[in-house]
Amino acid sequence: MSLDDAAEELASSLGVDKTEVKTDLEKLVSYSVPMDEAKQSLRRKYGDGGGDGGGTPPKTDIGEITPETGNVTVTARVLTVGTRSIRYEGENQTIFEGELADGTGRISYTAWSDFSLSPGDTITAGNAGVREWDGQPELNLGQSTTVTLEETPLSVPHEPGGDRGLIDLEPGDRGRNIEVRVLEVERKTIDGRDGETEILSGVLGDETTRLPFTDWDTHAGVREGESVRLEDVYVDEFRGVPSVNATEFTAVEPIPEVSVSESGTELSAREAVAAGGVFDVVLTGNVIEVRDGSGLIQRCPDCGRVVQNDQCRTHGRVDPEDDMRVKAILDDGTDTVTVILGRELTESVYGGTLEDALDHARDAMDREVVAASIAESIEGREYRVRGALSVDEYGANLDANRFEGTDDDPAARARAFLSEVDA
Repeated sequence: MSLDDAAEELASSLGVDKTEVKTDLEKLVSYSVPMDEAKQSLRRKYGDGGGDGGGTPPKTDIGEITPETGNVTVTARVLTVGTRSIRYEGENQTIFEGELADGTGRISYTAWSDFSLSPGDTITAGNAGVREWDGQPELNLGQSTTVTLEETPLSVPHEPGGDRGLIDLEPGDRGRNIEVRVLEVERKTIDGRDGETEILSGVLGDETTRLPFTDWDTHAGVREGESVRLEDVYVDEFRGVPSVNATEFTAVEPIPEVSVSESGTELSAREAVAAGGVFDVVLTGNVIEVRDGSGLIQRCPDCGRVVQNDQCRTHGRVDPEDDMRVKAILDDGTDTVTVILGRELTESVYGGTLEDALDHARDAMDREVVAASIAESIEGREYRVRGALSVDEYGANLDANRFEGTDDDPAARARAFLSEVDA
């Protein structure tokens, strides 16, 4: 059934305007809601054409709302307000996003019209839709929603406003404000929704941690070494970790120099893996194995992927370029991760350059001797590793920027542990 036919059927059975039903139906379908589920949601919204004719739903506590809840009326405090432009039906549309809270909980919202919301406002949103986003309920404030500003502030156990430290940011956050130092920045040209688009990407830091960022509007104030306040950023996920996004609606202001933590977040492997990814983490453990694919490798000159037998999965037969890397299993007793060392760190643990490794392989007539030499050097030893940890269906991988042997004496540590047990 086409969208027009579905809207016609719903409008007829519910006794409401077809144009309004079609608009609501298009929005739900654009968010990948199955057609049958979208139709059922609209039947709940408009009261199925009977009873009170689809009047305003009763007031509902936020803590009671689930993805299966129909339309609701909520009285809540506005915690954050973010502004963003999205592509909808081939056109750019400005939406407003953030969080609402009452005494029972918090919930994200998307407003498709400008209701002039501000952090700290207490509002009653009538006939707000509910949809599922990333497994959680989210309120949709659309054309059929009424928003009333209440005179008496609602007391909630959450502070209105978007100010956060980097360590507190989570994917899905909207309308956040951060004070950071720009540690790395690079200008790139990408194939965006309007063709070739220039963006800035790099790393931000504060006294809590470091995170990657993308500036989609190439603000002039975002320069390496500068400390800035970024107001109204949103956060998504990049390789399993939060990533900050600045847009045309983000305000950039210079501020006094921000202190940046020089040490990464120290965690156990279990804690890091359970977090789903950490951009700047420090793990300490023993290398128990150097995996296949270590030592001398070859990469596609176009995309940089590792190739086998001169064949790239994307570009077919290529003239590959030599490189070096290590893929090592690090075990700290709580869990394991795969530590990946790039060329510079690999040359360090190998004790020679790429050219030295190629000579070694030619002399031995075996490229595997380089990996064997590295394994002999690092397997069984304890290392302190710093880098970005990502977790996906293939496991936990830590792209290292530091890989240092510890001065700890395993025998002394074992004696100290046994003395604690005996005590």
